[in-house]
Amino acid sequence: MSKTQQAVVREQRLAAKLRENLKRRRGQAKARSGSEQQAPDTQAAPETVTVKKP
Repeated sequence: MSKTQQAVVREQRLAAKLRENLKRRRGQAKARSGSEQQAPDTQAAPETVTVKKP
């Protein structure tokens, strides 16, 4: 296999992986946005406790 053929195969493989990754990330984002709509955030802001050490 020549270097140009190897480069073409590599680009095709990387493009396929990129598409798979994009589909997975879109699915994750969709799931996150769906769960946010179902269960609204009950915690407005986390409470911070400061303790002074002697």
